[in-house]
Amino acid sequence: MHPTAIRYHRFGEPTEVLRIESRDLPNLNAGEIRVRMKARSINPSDLIPIRGAYPHRTPLPSIPGYEGVGIIEEAGPAVSQSLLGQRVLPLRGEGTWQDFVTAPAQWAIAVPDSIEDDHACQLYINPITAWILCTDVLGLHAEDVVIVNACGSSIGRIFAQLSSIIGFSLIAITRNDVHTKDLLALGASHVVDGSQTEAKQAILELTNGQRADAAIDCVGGLEGAALLRCVRPGGTLISMGLLSGISVNIAKHALGTGVHVRLFHLRNWMQTVTADRWQETFRRVISLIEREQLKLMTIREHYHFHDAIKAIQAVETRSGVGKIVLTS
Repeated sequence: MHPTAIRYHRFGEPTEVLRIESRDLPNLNAGEIRVRMKARSINPSDLIPIRGAYPHRTPLPSIPGYEGVGIIEEAGPAVSQSLLGQRVLPLRGEGTWQDFVTAPAQWAIAVPDSIEDDHACQLYINPITAWILCTDVLGLHAEDVVIVNACGSSIGRIFAQLSSIIGFSLIAITRNDVHTKDLLALGASHVVDGSQTEAKQAILELTNGQRADAAIDCVGGLEGAALLRCVRPGGTLISMGLLSGISVNIAKHALGTGVHVRLFHLRNWMQTVTADRWQETFRRVISLIEREQLKLMTIREHYHFHDAIKAIQAVETRSGVGKIVLTS
């Protein structure tokens, strides 16, 4: 059977522009591996580029998918043949929504047997982003108060758990009360239902008028800019997501507030780290998962990756809690 991939040749709604296509496998260059994919989780970050939010860095045609897990089936020149058969995350290579992914061996992450595919395919985007933001970027400590919006999301649940692990206080903002009980159980100090309460007033009450030390915006748009009013002067707002699909110049909104605005994209961090640092970061996160201090999302449904359209429709109906996984 000829290898296949999901591709899009123009920007638009994923259900309209994604196509299943055959592809020829390229020859492996020195330092590369070929991985037969087994499972891939669907994240908002997979869908946003398809809609054209980042046209300047999304070459067409393109294969979606930032993360997933598979088995090394071929090793190129200068790569040890002992890697064959190893289960890995083939990162920083091709999009994962295909049968086989070519990736640089030095950035591939070995997956221990203790972590099953459904969790392994979630190990990258959300856990690493949340860990880097809390430790490297914000350097959070026990006395810090942090706000995260859209906190019922997969990454929001990770921030809640990290608040318990690291010790900072998390005020989780959600769009309804569906996730309140879970977020409090995971470690959030408070949950604000944005559909019922104005965020600024709630934050002022919860912090005795002091406001938060930092905020992490996963939404963008005016909703993200509104977080500026919830952060104390000298505090920091991290803009890291665009769930709204609306880009707003938050730095402009921040003028006169005394709040520092920083943009965070995982790809920028990736470009600054050595392979050793990259591997060590994953080892630390994986160790938290193996010790059951950090739990990833349960799986709501599995779809074959050829049924990506149906899977995306299931994601966007938001009819239940849990990850949608594309299998092979």
